[in-house]
Amino acid sequence: MQILIDADAAPVVIKDILFRAAIRNEIPLILVANQPMRFPQSPYISSIVVSAGPDEADNRIAEIICPGDLVITADIPLADRVVTRGGFALNPRGEFYTEANIKERLAMRDLMDDLRNSGIQTGAQAVFSSRDRQAFANQLDRFLTKYHRNRKEEI
Repeated sequence: MQILIDADAAPVVIKDILFRAAIRNEIPLILVANQPMRFPQSPYISSIVVSAGPDEADNRIAEIICPGDLVITADIPLADRVVTRGGFALNPRGEFYTEANIKERLAMRDLMDDLRNSGIQTGAQAVFSSRDRQAFANQLDRFLTKYHRNRKEEI
């Protein structure tokens, strides 16, 4: 299992949580972005820089994801691709995208996009808060605890 992060738009505080989790749990973390990213020196943390373009990082993540991998992204179409390939997708606000909810989230995203394109104001997304950070940290911790429990059962 590895963790991949759609790193261009991810809040710095989320990256910091992931850096600590990767090192503490000895799990590979890969930042995928359109530009070089700064990250701590660790054998568990690396990055992939892709060409500039709106979906280049998403496409690279979708190419390399394996079943069981965790992807951190707020991009719902990418989350759909991850879930379809057997991966797990967690957004920076602490919400998991699953087979049970991804199609609904994708339909809602498309509807809102259509409304914006037709000139209707849909409102801005709420500011990223400490509550969002805590929700993300809690979900990540639960996921990694479950991952380690399952690894022990396999041995």
